[in-house]
Formats: sequence, structure tokens, C-alpha cells
Amino acid sequence: MAAPARLPSSVSAITLPQVRSRSLNLWKSLNHQCTFNQIGIKLHPVCCTNWEPSPVKYAPDDDTTGDFLKGTNNIFETLKSNRTIEAPLTNTEVLTDISSQPSTQLQYLRWTMWLLGPSLLLATGMVPTLWLPISSIFLGPNIASLLSLTGLDCIFNLGASLFLLMADSCARPNTPTQVCKSQAPLSYRFWNMVATITGFIIPLSIFFGAHRGFLQPQLPFISSAVLLGPYLLLLSVQMLTEMLTWHWKSPVWLVTPIVYEAYRVLQLMRGLKLGAELGAPSWMLHTIRGLVCWWVLILGMQLMRVAWYAGFTARARQQQSSDLSYAENT
Repeated sequence: MAAPARLPSSVSAITLPQVRSRSLNLWKSLNHQCTFNQIGIKLHPVCCTNWEPSPVKYAPDDDTTGDFLKGTNNIFETLKSNRTIEAPLTNTEVLTDISSQPSTQLQYLRWTMWLLGPSLLLATGMVPTLWLPISSIFLGPNIASLLSLTGLDCIFNLGASLFLLMADSCARPNTPTQVCKSQAPLSYRFWNMVATITGFIIPLSIFFGAHRGFLQPQLPFISSAVLLGPYLLLLSVQMLTEMLTWHWKSPVWLVTPIVYEAYRVLQLMRGLKLGAELGAPSWMLHTIRGLVCWWVLILGMQLMRVAWYAGFTARARQQQSSDLSYAENT
């Protein structure tokens, strides 16, 4: 250890010289002698050691806090980046709350469509066919009767179109950002077109055979048009509607033929009543009965397709859930 430094005890004298004041022209002799006799100053010993401060280290208790202010040398940049990250999160929460309100309102509207759509289909299709008397829509084998029957089918077509639009809206997801495209299988489209074309060929071949004289007795053209004209027109509309649902990849491609084919059975049953009123030959009545059996068979196949599609969807969901659980476990 270094020896303590001590000051020698001696007499210190401080002498102030003479000061001349020019402003007062006075001479003042200032000769003050201040003497401090033997002032003993006791100094504590001071160790001459190195006074360089040791660096202070802060060791965090948790290792997760070691990334504080990491990646930047400026604290303001870090705070700015944190605020930039928090701002989109806040905006996303606000947008989610705002977007959930229209989706809830849309869900309530869809619940009303579940009742409004079938009711509209019933009012436009089944009620006129089942409750209107034949005498009010059939005035004989003439153009007026043909237009009356065609008008009833047009009313049903309007209700069916509105029903399909409502069904498409209910099948779509709640959020507009999600894309819902349902592609009909190629085999389904092929066999559906085969059934529709067959429904065209059978009455047309019977119609042209009767006018060629192969079928006796012959039936007038206007009577044939009253019996089969609305049927052929609605079948053309069904084919066009199915093609549009396939092109737009609408989820209602599976429901469209069922709606039209169920009404077609009632339409042909109405034709049987009109055939009795017109006194149509037996070959025409047998043709209409054959068409009824054909479309009942096709309708049953369409319902089987719905059951198969429901099972296919259940299997796909089960496979997807099993894949997700396997991915979580691995």
C-alpha cells in the first residue's frame, strides 16, 4: 500500500502589496500580513489505486428477453417497428368486428330463404296444376288452350329460377373472399344429357311417325301441340338452365334437374287428362304414360345421385380431418 501523503506544518504568510486608487487619488497602504500560525491540516490517507470503473453487466433472468432491441442500434426505430406491427393487428380486429355484422345479417336473410324458396316453388308450380280446374285453362284444341298451358309452365319456370337463385345464395360461404366453385362430374353431365335427349327423341319420333301415316288414327297438329308442346318447351328450358349451372360452377347443379323433373311428372299427368278431353288415340296416351315412367325413373336416379354425393362429401370431410390430425401428431 502506498504511504499516506502529509503536508509539512509550517507558517504560511500571504502579503498583499500596496493598491493605488486613481479615482480617489488616495494612497492607501495596505500591508496586511496574514499569518496562519501552525494550522495543522489533518489529511486522511489516500490510496493511489486505479479508479477505472468496471463495466456493469445486466444479466436477464429469462432468455426470452435477450432479443430486446435486437437487430437495430436505435431504440426509436425499434419502438416504431413495434407500433407498426401492433397497428395492423388492431386494424384487423376492427375490420373483423365490422365484417361480422353484415355476415350475421346475411345469415338471418338466408334463414328466411330456406322457407321462402320452397314456398315460392310450391305457389308457382304445384298450386296451379293441382287446384285449377281443367275447364279454366283448356278451352278446346285451339291456340288459346296452347297459350294457357304454356303460360302456366312459364309461371313455374319463373318460380324455379328464383328458387335456384336462393338455393345458390344459401350454398355460398358467408365471407365473399372465399371462392365456392362446384364442378359437376363429366359422367354426370354425359348421362344427364343422354336422358334429356332421349326425352326429346321419343315424343318427336312419335309425332313425325303419326304425321307420316305410320300410326293410326291420326291426331291433328293442334291437338298434338296442346299435349306435347309445353312439355318440349320446358324440357328445352331445363337443358339451358343445366348448361348455365355447369358453366358457372354453381352448387345447384345437383338440384336443377330434380326441380324440373318433378314438375314434368305433373305436367305429363295433366297431359293424360287433356288427352281424355280431346279424345286422343290410344297410341298418344301410351306415349304419355311411357314418358311419365321414363321421367320417374330418371328422377329416382337423380335422388340416388344426391345420396351418393352426400356420402362422398362425408368421406371427403372424414379424410380431411384424419389428414389434419396426422399432420398435428407428426
